[in-house]
Amino acid sequence: MPVNERNASAPVKANLSFEDTEIAFRHASNIDLKRAYWLFKVINNNFLVKIGPGITNFAMRLGLPIKGLIKATIFKQFCGGETIAECDATIKNLHSGGVGTILDYSVEGEDDEQVFDFTRDEIIRTIERATGDPAIPITVFKVTGVGRFGLLEKLDAGTTLTAAEQQEWQKVQDRVLAICEKAYKAGIPVMIDAEESWVQDTLDTLALDMMQRFNREKAIVYNTYQIYRHDKLTSLKSDFEVAQSGGFLLGAKLVRGAYMEKERRRAANQGYPSPIQPDKLSSDRDYNESLRFCVAHIDRIALVAGTHNEASCRLLADLLNQLNIPHNHPHIYFSQLLGMSDNLSFNLANAGYNVVKYVPYGPVKAVLPYLFRRAQENTAIAGQMSRELSLILKEKKRRKI
Repeated sequence: MPVNERNASAPVKANLSFEDTEIAFRHASNIDLKRAYWLFKVINNNFLVKIGPGITNFAMRLGLPIKGLIKATIFKQFCGGETIAECDATIKNLHSGGVGTILDYSVEGEDDEQVFDFTRDEIIRTIERATGDPAIPITVFKVTGVGRFGLLEKLDAGTTLTAAEQQEWQKVQDRVLAICEKAYKAGIPVMIDAEESWVQDTLDTLALDMMQRFNREKAIVYNTYQIYRHDKLTSLKSDFEVAQSGGFLLGAKLVRGAYMEKERRRAANQGYPSPIQPDKLSSDRDYNESLRFCVAHIDRIALVAGTHNEASCRLLADLLNQLNIPHNHPHIYFSQLLGMSDNLSFNLANAGYNVVKYVPYGPVKAVLPYLFRRAQENTAIAGQMSRELSLILKEKKRRKI
């Protein structure tokens, strides 16, 4: 059935507004709102964000008692807890506003086989926690959480592996298979996060293999497309053709990207063309075109639109209305990060769209790299922090606090 003929009588909720702060912050107490206001003011200060990681790491090495301060401020804003159980309050709070949770075990930078096995088991525990709970509709993992980055780098470069490395690579594939097989048996979708371009071809091949195994009847495995790369719209379309000829559903999470400065710096240092789009306009154009492409093939593509961009959220919402696609179509999710863009997440959910938030968790010390990257990336987004602050200030005035 053509997409524009499907569910033509589906109810459509009008008046979607990303300015409605009462809905956006309904889940937040006055104390939460005040904490967020001061935290975003600090993040908006580039100088403090630049020196913060060094000072914090130094203090942690000295054993200074700053863990409590971190956990009560930046950790509380952007993370659900140190364990899955500690995330329960956040999961319930989000679900009360119609927003689902993606439990994201955010420990990174490890390089040990025992740690990789533990991470595999922890990801499987997130799938078990999600099973039967509509508040956790999707799960996620990074391949570098279950395998050594340097090994993936050698595979991407086409370097011949030693016998020991071949065994190591088999273990990585086995861990990924165990996670995806668990997701398949539980009926819980799992997304494979994108990473740096010099390991991404290996991850893409792995993701397509998992989709071919498990996406026959339902979209279980999703790959992630970083559209700030100039080749990823083409990759999306190419992978769709592979899925069509292979008889499986394509799972696609679309993001703009997370490693822009690192990517450009490495390309310049090593003398190869940067994989990053020449400007933001090009990223926005390809991102929105990717949304249109996925929606046009929504019977065969399951889409998670990971974006904090209001224009892209508005475009996707409008596309569903124009094509008479139900807001809660199981193949379409909007996604944002915990602690940010609540005006998008909760207003979209209030209008009946499927919305999920990434809820990172893990030991405070181990999650620090994630938290610092969040702060550093946020300051690089022109106007993002000012936007967050203005919305919080608007709600504070409405509440008269």
